[in-house]
Amino acid sequence: MAISLSKGQKVDLTKTNPGLTKVVVGLGWDTNKYDGGNDFDLDSSVFLLGENGKVTSENDFVFYNNQRGANGAVVHTGDNRTGAGDGDDEQVNIDLAGIPANIQRVAFTITIHEADKRNQNFGQVSNAYARIFNEATGEELIRYDLGEDFSIETALVVGELYRHNAEWKFSAIGSGYQGGLAALATDFGLQVG
Repeated sequence: MAISLSKGQKVDLTKTNPGLTKVVVGLGWDTNKYDGGNDFDLDSSVFLLGENGKVTSENDFVFYNNQRGANGAVVHTGDNRTGAGDGDDEQVNIDLAGIPANIQRVAFTITIHEADKRNQNFGQVSNAYARIFNEATGEELIRYDLGEDFSIETALVVGELYRHNAEWKFSAIGSGYQGGLAALATDFGLQVG
């Protein structure tokens, strides 16, 4: 049975699941009906962060145009442009044992593509969640439902996997940002041109 988290909670992942090395992080969402006339395209991205909370290079930003990071230990499975249907909208495969030692945190984000141009924000998105499941068995281990706490934000830091005493833990963050992906990328140390 999955552990259900609330914003701000942290939970052990590997300590309580000995031998676990390969997990999948599934991210999902629904968009509410609105009359703006534009489709929603939400994107998940992963930032591979050092001890200082910053990426060391552009390769540490994993998304639909750069689907592999951490020497192949983190693989984004691709862009879902509609978010239609049940289940995960996008997934990231993670080999915890293969993540290089300089990467201390793996942050998961969701952004709205061209949010400002399309006049869209997370106030129009519902049922956003992140879940972590065992790649081998499909067993859901952790689930974090973000709730409906957002209004004008165009980017979310959903949560992060992080190292603690040689084990991996998950932190449910649920922080919203204005400024979309560019604001997030800048915060995580990328030069946005």
